[in-house]
Amino acid sequence: MSAHDTAAKKTASMRTPLARVRRLGAAHSGTSDFFRQRVSALAMALLLIPVAIIMIMLIGRDQAQAVQLLGSPLVAIVMILFIIAGVLHMKIGMQVVLEDYLHSEGLKLIAIIANNFFAFAVGLASIFAIFKLSVGS
Repeated sequence: MSAHDTAAKKTASMRTPLARVRRLGAAHSGTSDFFRQRVSALAMALLLIPVAIIMIMLIGRDQAQAVQLLGSPLVAIVMILFIIAGVLHMKIGMQVVLEDYLHSEGLKLIAIIANNFFAFAVGLASIFAIFKLSVGS
């Protein structure tokens, strides 16, 4: 290998040595968001069949029977796990869209904060509803 080839290899990467060590891209967080979104999608895919079965079991039931089914500890755990995975997936996906398409830093910050609060509120309300069904009122 000639000195020219070695120099060409060294200049081929636009990342700094520190960025290569930390394995960070230009945005400094893109790969972790990408990975977390894929993990949440996998969790939802694995939970989709049990959640679909639960939804099918709810067909034709009256309110008391639905409360009894959704109040079951195993059903409550499955539903809470699905809610957590779904809310996390929604939050990350929307944040990526906001970061990519909002160019004003102030507006972007406000939108990301609102996205975080919205995701937290949806998750908390959903989990509270399942918890309330599970322990009774």
